[in-house]
Amino acid sequence: MDFAPVYLVERFFYRFVNFFHHWYVDGSRWLGHKFLNLLSDMDKTLAIQITLRYFFAPLYGDYSIIGRILGVIFRTGRIVIAAVFYLFITIIFILVYLIWIAIPVVPLVYVARHL
Repeated sequence: MDFAPVYLVERFFYRFVNFFHHWYVDGSRWLGHKFLNLLSDMDKTLAIQITLRYFFAPLYGDYSIIGRILGVIFRTGRIVIAAVFYLFITIIFILVYLIWIAIPVVPLVYVARHL
């Protein structure tokens, strides 16, 4: 006769634990994939790997001393700008992730504090 209440309690705790697994593990994995995909898409535009590869190559094939100097200067500026964008996106994703982690915990702490 007591099978239904035991089953309901067991399912409650199973769903409770499963929610946190889904929220933290699966959600973190999803957010991490989105972050890496965004960085990959940004690298297609900012081309930091290609810029580093050809850092000392002359700009637009201009092998004069001015072309070589300007190539390094412009590529340094491009790398700095790309690094600022990467840092900005990384900070935003860290803040979003911290908020994502806090969403289930805050109501539990609030309820526990007011019991």
